[in-house]
Amino acid sequence: MSVLHRTRKSQKTLADPPLESVPTPATSTEPAAPDAVPRTRTGATWVGVCAAALTLVVLIVFMLQNTRRVEVSFLWMNGSVPLALALLIAGVGVGIVAMVIGTARVTQLRRLVHHRQRRH
Repeated sequence: MSVLHRTRKSQKTLADPPLESVPTPATSTEPAAPDAVPRTRTGATWVGVCAAALTLVVLIVFMLQNTRRVEVSFLWMNGSVPLALALLIAGVGVGIVAMVIGTARVTQLRRLVHHRQRRH
């Protein structure tokens, strides 16, 4: 189960069974270690930061290896820029277009849900 979709457990009550008597999931063949540390959002964030740092290192190496200048023409603008910078600008442009389309879709779905809730 994803860390982001995990729900918080309610406070322990007398009706809750002790942790030792909770059965393990059927998919697990071995019991969990008693000293196992649960996964947290902070841990997931740390993994994300490490992945982002590695991606930035790869991006820096890519940019250092592609310093040759290329001629770029776009609409009425033209000029000479390093190849890596041209590709980076194009990638950021695609990311912005994807975010705009995603935002439009999320807004559309929220309006639909709001409209359906108002009818009921």
